[in-house]
Amino acid sequence: MRHTDWRSHAGATFTCEKQPATGSRGMVVTNHPLASAAGVEMLTAGGNAIDAAIAALFALSVVEAMMVGVLGGGIAHIRLASGTHHVLDGMSTAPLATGPTTYTPDPKAAPGTMKTIGRRNAIGPTAVAAPGALLGWCEALRRFGTFSLADVIEPAIRHASRGFLVTPSLQECVSRSGADLARDPEIAKLYLPGGMPIQPGTRLVTGDYAETLQSVARKGPDILYGGELGRHYAEHVAQEGGFLTLEDLTGYRTVDREPLRGPYRSYEIVGPPPPSFGPLHIIQMLNILEGYNIGTLGFATPDTLHLLAEVLKIAFADRAAASADRAFVQEPIGELLSKDYAAERRARITMARSQSWSAGVAPSEGAHTTHLTVADGFGNVVASTQTIGALFGAGYIVPGTGMIPNNYMSSFDPHPGRANSVAPGKRVTSSMSPVMVLRDGRLRYAIGLPGGLRMFPSVMQALSNLIDHGMSVQEAVEAPRLWTRGYGVKVEPSMPEGVLAALRDRGHDVTAVNSVGGGMSAIQFDADGTMTGAACWRADGTPIGLGGGLARAAYGSRQAQSAEAQ
Repeated sequence: MRHTDWRSHAGATFTCEKQPATGSRGMVVTNHPLASAAGVEMLTAGGNAIDAAIAALFALSVVEAMMVGVLGGGIAHIRLASGTHHVLDGMSTAPLATGPTTYTPDPKAAPGTMKTIGRRNAIGPTAVAAPGALLGWCEALRRFGTFSLADVIEPAIRHASRGFLVTPSLQECVSRSGADLARDPEIAKLYLPGGMPIQPGTRLVTGDYAETLQSVARKGPDILYGGELGRHYAEHVAQEGGFLTLEDLTGYRTVDREPLRGPYRSYEIVGPPPPSFGPLHIIQMLNILEGYNIGTLGFATPDTLHLLAEVLKIAFADRAAASADRAFVQEPIGELLSKDYAAERRARITMARSQSWSAGVAPSEGAHTTHLTVADGFGNVVASTQTIGALFGAGYIVPGTGMIPNNYMSSFDPHPGRANSVAPGKRVTSSMSPVMVLRDGRLRYAIGLPGGLRMFPSVMQALSNLIDHGMSVQEAVEAPRLWTRGYGVKVEPSMPEGVLAALRDRGHDVTAVNSVGGGMSAIQFDADGTMTGAACWRADGTPIGLGGGLARAAYGSRQAQSAEAQ
């Protein structure tokens, strides 16, 4: 059932803070206007969505360096004009010198956290995993793009060498990470000038990183995966007591994965498989919700929010039991996706009361990321989520390179004997959810966001907003969200106190928070060829649509004849 106006069935209403963009020849939505512009630059030059996405990612590694970089990792979900879907896994892997006892868990850490004594898995060279981002970006471009590596890197080099204006969002990130950044003189020089967080409106120049990108443009990814840049990086890590070696870099490989697919009402959800667990749990949760008429229950009503909280707790219980690199743990994907399993879990839900959930199956990440969604006029679409782990990754710059390493080792469980314990060469799991939605075989939506464990819950809610509540794509990405993993329910502003009180009456421990997850970006595809791009208030997201086109052939011919006559 679709409602023409979801507000008449809403427990909470809200006002969108941003405007969508429309176009017919292309759409780029990223979390920074300069990155969106870099992508559109490729489209206007005749490139395709893959060219645009990789140009935008390199630009983001400059203007959103606290979130994404060539030493990070991520997932690219690519749909080609032929209708085929490709998932390129460029997630990081644990160094060969690490193992289950590499880190000592912090006995004072809260349940479910990965904290260790001395934060050795979170800050500095001991936190670094083998990077997959650069190789993943370059392979996507080589296999599916049309431009050269030098072409797509050029905007990023330009912004790094010329500088760009610091936004309030970047300044806030620096303030939150200031104590860690102050430990490294090189990163502090850029982001803590005079010992204070860099101020909005300041022009930030990252010359060393510009030179690194120029070297990558000339020599390709091999410069990091075995070349001089990789040797310099590995030597520095070794000098500082870290675990990454040149062997980890030369041995790194991306992985092609078959996407997961699952139905929800009259739609099909398509996304990356584990070890990117987001789409698996999105489909799992939607399978459970399918047994309820969510549209009739209404948006953000006590009944709907209660169901969202319960299915989230179910998903997180199963995730804790079974999430890990598939090369090390055989998780029960088929069971989690089955309608029978959903019915079994649904039967235990009671509308009157919150309850605790344990895993219903058994096995046989970083909170700060970035996401982009890109489409061209030919039918190619990219949804890609990338990260260096936490804000500013491992919290330092590799001397002389401008590169910020990831701190992906904090995504592994420091306790031995668990599904996601540290193991040599083990691939990092994630909640990344670069999802596409089809109806009758035609692409309808592409969507994703940053936000660590909040990614797949946020995408699931956005899909329900679109499918169950009939929201516009702008409304769906900006709507207030809920999140829980079983330790209390977090809700964004705009939820009326009466709704929150009703949830508390059912046993939910409800707390209001500023935001859940990061800046979502989405594109809606209409049958007439129109694309609508949307970005939400939670980041500096900017959709840019490409419309217009070339002159009519006959008109152009008359213009040429007129010029000849003169």
